Amino acid sequence: MSDGAHTVRLTHPERVLWPDAGLTKRDLYDYFGAIADVMVPHVRDRPVSLQRFRGAVGDGGFFQKEIPKGAPDWIARVSVPKRDGTVHHLLANDRETLQWLAQQGCVTPHVFTARADRLDRPDRLVIDLDPSHEDFGAVRAAALACGAALRDRGLEPFAMVTGSRGIHVVVPLKRTRDVEHVLAWSRAFAAALAAEHPDTLTTEFHKAKRDDRLYLDVARNGQSQTVVPPYGPRPRPGAPVATPLRWEELEDDGLKPDGWTLKSVLERLDALGGDPWAGIAGAARALPKLPKG
Repeated sequence: MSDGAHTVRLTHPERVLWPDAGLTKRDLYDYFGAIADVMVPHVRDRPVSLQRFRGAVGDGGFFQKEIPKGAPDWIARVSVPKRDGTVHHLLANDRETLQWLAQQGCVTPHVFTARADRLDRPDRLVIDLDPSHEDFGAVRAAALACGAALRDRGLEPFAMVTGSRGIHVVVPLKRTRDVEHVLAWSRAFAAALAAEHPDTLTTEFHKAKRDDRLYLDVARNGQSQTVVPPYGPRPRPGAPVATPLRWEELEDDGLKPDGWTLKSVLERLDALGGDPWAGIAGAARALPKLPKG
């Protein structure tokens, strides 16, 4: 099949990925084609780790960092050093590459918080609000508190429901700090925020010690870590999609973490008149220095 400058061969289009929703590999291929105009700006030049499925998502899948064998020459890629060698990551820089990922059974292309030309200088900081219970109202409240604290530090927060259980608060950054600084700053920020809200927020890694407090997870800001990108499908019942929000939507009691799906997110974009995060790059700020002490 051809949807542009390159040809993507789709095999077994009838393979069912989401049985409960009746969605197939062809539906995933078509979705990536339809969403590419708004999704590609969020993933372009970011190394991808593939979350792949050979059958239905409920049957389990696997992660693959190395670009799959047989990848066409026209697919962009980058070599990323690791402790014991090199990983050759794919870059999802166009519609055809996204659709080739569908051919590979890649439901979710997880991406770096840095771009390929400066892997040591992230341009996104991510705070993953990971609930210990099913009270999504508490997650929304935590996101609002997180956003206020970030603005107090001169940064501009953006919110995204993950298509799973939580919310990502994402901060666009100018590339003035290395990854070690970004991780250290995010840890210090999370610790300070948890200290301000000790009954509801925590940085405690061990679940048994969290009680009912919401975990402020900043680990995705580490070296070569990945996050689910905007509009990335999730291997969960109903085919939910990670969906960027307008900040004021966090005030909506009816907001759900998995409220938009492969079938509905395009209608949302039409209703909004475009991507709520279309201007995220222009909101980038320099990350402050770490506080002393």
